[in-house]
Order: sequence, then structure tokens, then C-alpha cells
Amino acid sequence: MVNRFARAAVRRSLGRVRYLRPVFPSSAPPAVRRVYDPLEREFGVLAPPVALHAPAPRALAAAWVILRETLVARGRCTRAAREAVAAAVSVGNACPYCVDVHASTMQGLVRGSDAAAVAADRVDSIGDPGVRELVRWLRDDASATGDAPPFPAEAASEVIGVAVTFHYLNRMVNVFLDASPMPAVLPGRLRGGARRLLGVLLRPAARRAAAPGDALDLLPTAPLPPDLGWATGTPTVAAAFARASATVDELADAVVPTPVRDLVGERIAAWDGSPPGLSRAWAADAVAALPPGHRATARLALLTAMASYQVDDAVVDDHRRRAPGDADLVAVTAWASLTAARQLGARLARDARRPADRPGGG
Repeated sequence: MVNRFARAAVRRSLGRVRYLRPVFPSSAPPAVRRVYDPLEREFGVLAPPVALHAPAPRALAAAWVILRETLVARGRCTRAAREAVAAAVSVGNACPYCVDVHASTMQGLVRGSDAAAVAADRVDSIGDPGVRELVRWLRDDASATGDAPPFPAEAASEVIGVAVTFHYLNRMVNVFLDASPMPAVLPGRLRGGARRLLGVLLRPAARRAAAPGDALDLLPTAPLPPDLGWATGTPTVAAAFARASATVDELADAVVPTPVRDLVGERIAAWDGSPPGLSRAWAADAVAALPPGHRATARLALLTAMASYQVDDAVVDDHRRRAPGDADLVAVTAWASLTAARQLGARLARDARRPADRPGGG
């Protein structure tokens, strides 16, 4: 009974999506239902971070495929460890919505206070040594410290896959959703109980062993780009990212002007992942050389990729003056988010190489 009411509440929360007209299950066309049905069944709820993509059904399928094949499907790493990766990446990206969801799921799977410690970025307070070292590796700059990754080489594609998925979803959530899945009117003293309830709701689905690869048919086959070579250790993860990346790139080709794609791609390729600063002046300076009609879209894409928390009504409205459609807005932000996530994934993959395998290693 509790789970039925909680699922209904999550469905209603689609009405809190910003800038887009949400697609509710009762009115979803077949291309959207093909994703909504397995999403709700296998994830446990109709997760708004995925469902917000529904105005662009192919982007919706891409978001579900990478989430499903990295986090939900059975793998070498435990689901609790992968939830810890999701929460830790979300902490680093200042995405409290995803922190709440994935720390709650982790809490539903394991006893103790580790989930709260991950959510609060208190790494030293994590009791499980494996989870503690995994979170520390994700939060530190391994390329600077030289630390070996705290997982076997064969698990790298899963760990990096979850991290890249949440670098992507965190950006989309920061643009389109509230700061938390909990109702804003919920008093602070009740929020801990609400998180525990969410963990209870998501626990049955999180405990099920979903078969890898079952979502891949939602998207056509595609070759794996070189920057995603880290995924080859798990063929279903590699296929998921190859198909999703090709789909998102095709959507962007149709709506993002070539000069914008070139500029944003060059900026992201040269980016080390550091926050660009509190001001948005850097984004305005970066697009100044573009034709005036392209600047608003380029600024939206750059901010989504590198500082998604800085996207606001003015940034979105400026873009909409050129392209008012919801599908266009999803395509631009999805492309920017995935381009940034791929760059950060390639950086993680370099960090995951054993010291002896690195240039200058023993």
C-alpha cells in the first residue's frame, strides 16, 4: 500500500519539471511508453530525471539505456557500491536531487550510516572500507595522487559507466528539476523519514538482478567512439554508450548549429572539470565571437556542460527565442551534458589505469 501511494506521488512530481511540458503516463505515446514501462518496473518508480526527456523520445531512450545498463543491470560490482558511486558523483556535481535518491537507495540496501556519510561527503566516516576507498578515489584527483583504483581492472567499465551516467543525469537534473525529490513543504524534521521511505520504496527493485542488455534494442546499433574505449570491459555497457552517444549526437546535429557544436566541443575538450566560477561572465566571453543568432544556444550549452547550476530562466528564455520547442531544448541540453560527461569519463579512465600502465610508470 505504501509503495503504491509513493509511486503515485513520484508520477505526480513530473509536474514539477521546469521549462518543459511533462509527458504523463496516461497520455504518453507508444515511443514514450516503451521506456516508461520498463523504467517504472525495473527502477521502482517513474524516475523524473529520466522521464523529463520524454518531449524527445529518442533522448528519453538514450537516458534510460545508459542508466539501466550501468546501474540497474546485474554486474560485477554490488548495487550498493554502484549507488555509492552515483551519490558520490552527485555530491561533486552539487546535485542534491540525485544525492537524495541514490543515498536513499543505498540506505535501503545496507545497514548502518554509510549512506548518510556518502551523502554528506564525510568520506572518513564511511564504515565499509571498500565503499570508503571507492568514494575517496572518485572524490580525489587520482591523476595527481597517483593512487591505484580501489577495484579490480575488470570492474572499471562498471564504475566509470555509473560515474559517466551521473555526470550526465546530474546536469539534466540541475537544469530541469527541483533541488530535491522531497516536497518543498516537507518540514526538515520529517525529511530523514521521507528518505528512509524512499529507500524502502526503491529497495525491492534494487535487489532484483536485472539481466544485462535487455534495454539495448531501444536504440539502433552504433560503433563505440574512441573516447568511450574504457567501456569495452563490459560489452553491454559499451553497447549502451555507443548507441546513446550516437543518438544524442544525431539529435544535436539537427538542432545545434555547427559553429555552436564546434565552439562548445573545443571548450569541453580543453576543460579539466573544475568549476568555472560563480559569475557567468566566462560563458558570455566564450560565445562573443559567434554570430548573434547562435550565442544564446551556445551559452545554454556551455553552462549546462560546465556549470549546470547556473542555468536559469533568462538563459533558457534567450535560447527559446531562437528555438521554442521542448524537444529542441532537451536535445541541446542532452548533447551538452553527455559531451561533458564523456570528457570527464575519459579523465576517470586515465586515472583508473594502474600506475605501472601509466606513462612513466614502473
